[in-house]
Amino acid sequence: MKTLVKYYLNIIPIALAIFLAGSSHAQNGNGSYSSYSGSLKDAKTRQDIVFAYITVPNSHIGTVSNSEGEFTLKIGNDVKADEIEISHIGYKKKIVALSSLKANGNIIFLDPSSIELEEVTVRPIDPRQIVIDALQKIPYNYSESPNMLTGFYRETIKQRREYISISEAVVDIYKSSYRPSGGNDRVKIYKGRKSANVKKADTLTVKLQGGPSVSLLLDIAKHHDYLFMEEDIKNYDFTLEDMVTIDNRINYVIGFAQHKYITTPLYYGRLYIDTRNLAITHAQFSLNLDNKEEAAKLFIKRKPAGVKFVPISTSYLVNYNVQDGVYYLNYARNELTFKANWRKRLFNTTYTINSELAITDRSLDNISRFPYKESFKQTDILNESVEAFNDEDFWGEHNYIKPEESIQEAIIKYGKRLKRQGR
Repeated sequence: MKTLVKYYLNIIPIALAIFLAGSSHAQNGNGSYSSYSGSLKDAKTRQDIVFAYITVPNSHIGTVSNSEGEFTLKIGNDVKADEIEISHIGYKKKIVALSSLKANGNIIFLDPSSIELEEVTVRPIDPRQIVIDALQKIPYNYSESPNMLTGFYRETIKQRREYISISEAVVDIYKSSYRPSGGNDRVKIYKGRKSANVKKADTLTVKLQGGPSVSLLLDIAKHHDYLFMEEDIKNYDFTLEDMVTIDNRINYVIGFAQHKYITTPLYYGRLYIDTRNLAITHAQFSLNLDNKEEAAKLFIKRKPAGVKFVPISTSYLVNYNVQDGVYYLNYARNELTFKANWRKRLFNTTYTINSELAITDRSLDNISRFPYKESFKQTDILNESVEAFNDEDFWGEHNYIKPEESIQEAIIKYGKRLKRQGR
């Protein structure tokens, strides 16, 4: 537990530095790729399907739908692709022919999946043992060889309802083996941009430390010791909450929460575990904030005197996809909402920090770990490492997470401001 409390909680729940501030498809210009945009909907309820994974079969190319169910997928013209696959928890995998898609405005409906009783072998299930077995099988279910990944990373900071910072980057990732001796991951910025001070912050400047390198720590299959060290399993209650389908395979949904007599802030949430091979396919969890004073100590790296930090909510999500029987990281997201209360002042301010990392491509060939000095460190701040932007086609052929409408509005607003400044 000491590792979990002293290290993981200082990194994973977002390390903050707070201080006083004063035709059927669209091609790009040179025709090197085709782009498809649209939205995903539940076929029955017509509700948006968020954080679904959209991929090109038999390739490593993919992206993720945003929190409004919208997506943009770019496919290089050198890629032999006739269709795309869409998957999400609780839905049947959807195959869509590229010939049926337009450049924009596609609406794709996914059918909810249900589990028939005859699909499930009824037997006594010990959810605690399932989790233990799943952790022990990680070296066999996940990549035993290092990979080179391309990812898209975005972080945003909101003061109340308005964005005060948006930073984005295409990143290169050296993803080490999931074997115990696999070593550490490394990430470096390939191309990045920012729209700092979309709205000028008042009273405080909030910065997010670690960026994409910290997002990689949400890979709980790689860093499971930070969440469930074997000697700490006894500190949690585990329950079998449900069974759902993911990629047309049945998964256990196992809930976990710390025992009531444990006072140190730990995590609660759900693990999705494949019933056949016991691979962890998805996880959603949050930090227990019952003891807000103790929890607050785990987030802040620096703050001014006279300010009390009060965490309101946390949310973490990680997802994996499977190819040829091997599981790979494809998406990680975290969010923290907190209040900054000033002593002897009548007002307080609410901030929300969000970061997400989507894996958009993967290579198994010519793997070479780049030097440490080129990597983005857990002490680095992305907003201080990239330049302001004013290029509508900044990402070019690179896949990215389509911005939510409110983010897009902020980007456009800031872009106009840069034009007026002649940048």
